[in-house]
Amino acid sequence: MARFASDPDAAVLGEGLAALRRAAGLSQADAGARIGMTSQGWGLYEAGKRPGLFRPDVQRRLTGAVNATPEDLALAVARDDPPGSAPATGVESPGRPYGATPFGPVAAPERMQLSNDELAPWAASGVVLEFDPGRWPRRDQGCVIDMIDGTRLARLYQGADADRLYLKGGPGGLEAETSVPRATVARVAAVRARLDQ
Repeated sequence: MARFASDPDAAVLGEGLAALRRAAGLSQADAGARIGMTSQGWGLYEAGKRPGLFRPDVQRRLTGAVNATPEDLALAVARDDPPGSAPATGVESPGRPYGATPFGPVAAPERMQLSNDELAPWAASGVVLEFDPGRWPRRDQGCVIDMIDGTRLARLYQGADADRLYLKGGPGGLEAETSVPRATVARVAAVRARLDQ
């Protein structure tokens, strides 16, 4: 197949991927950024112009970016063309009520006011962080971490592995690099805005 030529079978998978992305409330740019891809690259998968979408490892990577699984993709493809129905064309979409996805309701943004300078100069005491409980942070993005013991931390996310979250910020400011055991974390949420009060 020529580069960027549409493959009808890949297009069906791409439409399913697009449905999962829209259900997660993400733009192509947001979804692509979660896995280090441009919005154009993501769009090529959705348009069926990248045949790699048939590979299980690619499906896991792309569906993981929208908080879904390859099984969710298969269900989305099956839902799009029930027996006896005409497939959707163009920009048609069945729509969904605001604040709901096939995976449950979208969590409303929350806010937290900083009472110290542990993130200065990124955010100083008095700044209000607005964060999205349903979104995992990207590298160097602010995050709010709710611990199992009830404490709440605001840090810059650096990465994670199976056992720990790696962060910047703390009593030493942004120069302090710390890690937190995943077993002690109840929730991690990406900061979407810093508001000066």
